[in-house]
Amino acid sequence: MVLFALSVLLAACDKGLVPDPSGGLPPGDDEIPVTGAEVSHGMIVLGDKLENPYTTENMRDALVSLYPTKSRNEVRTSHLYVRFLPAGENEFEALLSAGLDLVDYPVDYEILVDGDYYRDPSLGEDSYTWQYAVVPHDFEFPDIRYEILDECFITETDPGSRGEDGIDWEAVEREAFCMTGNGDMLAPETRGPRVNPSGRITIVDDDAFGGKPVGVAGVRVRCNTFVKFSNTFTDRDGYYTIPKTFSAKNLKYRLVFKNEKGFAIGFNLILQPASASALGKGPSEGLSVTITRNSDRTLFLRSVVNNAAYDYIARCSEEDMDLTLPPGDLRIWLLSKLDASSAVMLHHKVGVSHSLVKDFLGYFASLIAFFAPDITIGTRNMDSYSDAYRATCHELAHSSHFAQVGLDYWNNYVEYILTSYVTMGGMTYGDGSGRYAGHCEVGEMWAYYLESIMYQERYGGPVPQFGTSYWFCPQIFRYLDERGMERSDFLEAMQADVTDISALQGKLSLLNPSRSRMIEQVFFRYR
Repeated sequence: MVLFALSVLLAACDKGLVPDPSGGLPPGDDEIPVTGAEVSHGMIVLGDKLENPYTTENMRDALVSLYPTKSRNEVRTSHLYVRFLPAGENEFEALLSAGLDLVDYPVDYEILVDGDYYRDPSLGEDSYTWQYAVVPHDFEFPDIRYEILDECFITETDPGSRGEDGIDWEAVEREAFCMTGNGDMLAPETRGPRVNPSGRITIVDDDAFGGKPVGVAGVRVRCNTFVKFSNTFTDRDGYYTIPKTFSAKNLKYRLVFKNEKGFAIGFNLILQPASASALGKGPSEGLSVTITRNSDRTLFLRSVVNNAAYDYIARCSEEDMDLTLPPGDLRIWLLSKLDASSAVMLHHKVGVSHSLVKDFLGYFASLIAFFAPDITIGTRNMDSYSDAYRATCHELAHSSHFAQVGLDYWNNYVEYILTSYVTMGGMTYGDGSGRYAGHCEVGEMWAYYLESIMYQERYGGPVPQFGTSYWFCPQIFRYLDERGMERSDFLEAMQADVTDISALQGKLSLLNPSRSRMIEQVFFRYR
């Protein structure tokens, strides 16, 4: 689509990557279990509407069925199953800020083909689709269009225990499933006490850690049956434990790529801040998945970028690289039709306000501003973990630079990139001449240097020569690194007034007076 190709022009970092020989592939060795439905990355295909066992009335009927002497008033509405129709990003963000766990499909329908998203066919293509949620009964609704679909009773007691009222609410829940024609969804009563779903989500990097699986870190795992939802984040090693217990034998599991480190990986067909990858149905005891290059390609790449961004942000700590953190609420898009990656920082208000961008993009400028990626990763020719890892490290290095220098600096950077692309036949970085070329020189030296160093630290061997074929010289940082300077020294010097390589040399010397002679020699050698 033209919209997404144009967004990449704003600050593209074009890299040579090896061809993708396969496209999407089916699940690999630890195949994600699928029960009664096919899993895809397309739109969810709905079947028949099912009767929700958790409605207040159905739970009342189940209570009376098991406890005839009990009053129906023992069951009072605890939650509301609702749907919202946000008019724009601000309303969508308001729902997220209210702590709602939103899904874009109705949860009381049979799913014939599972997928990553759903769009209500009755709505126009230029609007958000309905967002479904379960909220407390006394929820204060914001001024956003909504509909209450069901009043519900959702209780949670300790596994195998009864409530203070002597009622076995797990048995009532099971009875409600049976009475509403959903008994085939229940786990056998002989399975023992209910447990919280738990497991591990892992991924294999063939070229690191001896090919042993490592955790998919900080990603959200969501599971549900009808309106009973629960979610949690994986830990650094990919382990998770869902807070709630479930009676159903097959829960719907999804990975939601909104990371606990404060970034989200978004964009498939529907523009949302965070993509969700369906894992299909799994047992109520939990689901463990190992993702490899032979697994579904979309899930693999999302998980690699997730881990690379998690690692980068974790390594920005004072104890490690001691770098300026990327800005919070970072939005990362994976664009399967493009090769180039970028740090456009649009969600943080860069670029689209610039007159050159508006003149060039016209109508599309407002759309890009609305949907607003910060980082785009072009995945068309990515085949390996290392390809996605290095591209993500490169762009996150830019985001740390942006967090330090601010909007005006980055708008000038954008202007140079866009002007060069338009006037020089698609040359992403131009030839080093023209207004604001120095911004590009400083920024790309830094990003290619850090990409190379982090790549070498993960995969071993000599430090790669990424970026050294261009007119700027990331090898300056490499040479200074080899002689004892820290990567934090370089970023510290890259302030808003450092707009070309001469200013960079001066700032480095000012901040590191004992090394000023060495700095002068290195810059002289490569200029």
